[in-house]
Amino acid sequence: MISLKNNVARNTHIKCKEHTLVLGENTYIMGILNVTPDSFSDGGQYDEVNKALDHAHIMIKEGADILDIGGESTRPGAEEVDAKTELKRVLPVVEKLVQEVSVPISVDTYKAEVAKAVLEAGAHIINDVWGLQREPEIAKVVAQYKVPVVIMHNQKGTHYEKDIIESIKEFLSKSINIALEAGVKKENIILDPGVGFGKNFEQNKEVMSRLGELNTLGYPILLGTSRKSMIGKILDVEANERVEGTVATTVMGIVQGVDIVRVHDIKENLRAAKVTDAIIR
Repeated sequence: MISLKNNVARNTHIKCKEHTLVLGENTYIMGILNVTPDSFSDGGQYDEVNKALDHAHIMIKEGADILDIGGESTRPGAEEVDAKTELKRVLPVVEKLVQEVSVPISVDTYKAEVAKAVLEAGAHIINDVWGLQREPEIAKVVAQYKVPVVIMHNQKGTHYEKDIIESIKEFLSKSINIALEAGVKKENIILDPGVGFGKNFEQNKEVMSRLGELNTLGYPILLGTSRKSMIGKILDVEANERVEGTVATTVMGIVQGVDIVRVHDIKENLRAAKVTDAIIR
């Protein structure tokens, strides 16, 4: 049974420095720009500055509302990199993009040092795949620069002592408290259920079918399912053939109250989002 969106009061705007995202009117498309050599779907394709910039401009032309830059692969089994290596990858791209494009720039990092450097360079959003719990000091950096933060659910392993949605809610509630206590404003918090992180195939499907239950937390929801293994397993296709499957999850997410979808394939997901928005919003 799909859990549909509910009427819990939430923020109506997200301020990203000079940019404002108006919630409820349409779904925002966050384009994925991995400047890594080893990401699961596009590793090595955009790990040179010029290639990254060219792809960023293509995504914006196709309709991306936000760009999310990642300098460390988070695929299962990927090696962690230190802050120096991560900054070497992302900082030159951020510095160029903030001068060249007119959409908010998000940086996918859990490291406080990286967050501070990219925000100083002009980035607008921090996207933390460890929900501020890997390096809690990152919350103070976010608060200092008064920017939005995406708090994602994550864990090592796939064992859950209780109901998975309740477990995700508990994790996210802890992260929200870390953020608020550090001085992050409530209106700058975005939640991500972390599909594909700390969850097996069946768990990912359950989370997708019950996304609407997360609306009771009262924060905007970001969904990142693009080309992920759940889709690959259902369709029995490789990562670059998972566009239609991703589109299906985008539609499911919007119906259940998702505000932002993080995707590789902009045009296709934007078209699906526009049709879904026109029907349900």
